[in-house]
Amino acid sequence: MEEYPQEDWGNHSQDLHGYPTDQELDEIPVTKRTLKIKQESSEEAQKRDIMQNIVQILESVQLKWELFQSWTDFSRLHLSNKLAIFGIGYNTRWKEDIRYHYAEISSQVPLGKRLREYFNSEKPEGRIIMTRVQKMNWKNVYYKFLEITISEARCLELHMEIDWIPIAHSKPTGGNVVQYLLPGGIPKSPGLYAIGYEECMERPPSPHLERRSLDPGKEGRVDLETLSAQASLQVEIEPTRIIYCYLGIAEVRTLQQCLFLHFQANTKTFSKDWVGINGFLSQNCLVDPGVSPKSIYIKFVEVERDFLSAGSLVECLEKAIGYPLKFNN
Repeated sequence: MEEYPQEDWGNHSQDLHGYPTDQELDEIPVTKRTLKIKQESSEEAQKRDIMQNIVQILESVQLKWELFQSWTDFSRLHLSNKLAIFGIGYNTRWKEDIRYHYAEISSQVPLGKRLREYFNSEKPEGRIIMTRVQKMNWKNVYYKFLEITISEARCLELHMEIDWIPIAHSKPTGGNVVQYLLPGGIPKSPGLYAIGYEECMERPPSPHLERRSLDPGKEGRVDLETLSAQASLQVEIEPTRIIYCYLGIAEVRTLQQCLFLHFQANTKTFSKDWVGINGFLSQNCLVDPGVSPKSIYIKFVEVERDFLSAGSLVECLEKAIGYPLKFNN
């Protein structure tokens, strides 16, 4: 690791964090201060979840760590203009195992340029790394990367940054058939789209929620509020989880046309012989009296048509979510 003068990193913590002083905190009303802390906490949690997801992708493809030795590592031709998922790691004099310091999808800036920023003491990212090496917190610094195409970068963006949109449905018509009601604003352009459904998991009640036997002779009076709460919480419901089941590529048709064919055409031309995603969506439109269809969701991202044919998009998304897509063969 190259040596850097003390002035390059000695006061980096004050420059990087920019935390408010005690006096500044006193001037902020308590309610606003609480909201600010909650907002920052939520943003930090979101960043941590995204980074953890990226680390899981890197680990799933079993890449080898490369030791950082000199700046020429990042000026090599094969790194200069590539997009990639990359990770920065380190070990210590006490523990040789390499641990992650940071992971990112470099989808806008070439990998070589982005890595140079992490090993440049004049940049905030590099200052942290060089300081920890100088202070012997770390022994060596490593990096690993997986080259990706533009379409794969957009596919990962679809997964990690785009929110799900719920699909409404009509009241049953003709006895037991409902129709999907697609939202407006679906682009008339090429891109990627995903279809998912809601999975609601049930779990056994917690031990402290088990009903106790009520003996009027001993207790004298029944606590109706407690009894009601216990009865309603016999089964706890896990938070909603949306399962990906299909990734579509709108290359020949537009996003709007592709989604219309999935959700609108199938209810009018339903056939029990249909298989795949269209069969799944069609069968979901047939409901028993008093029963609602399974909740369906979509998300989409625009991608230039020239880029859509590159990469392995289904495998890319499956690695990111950690399970196979049910209706992509």
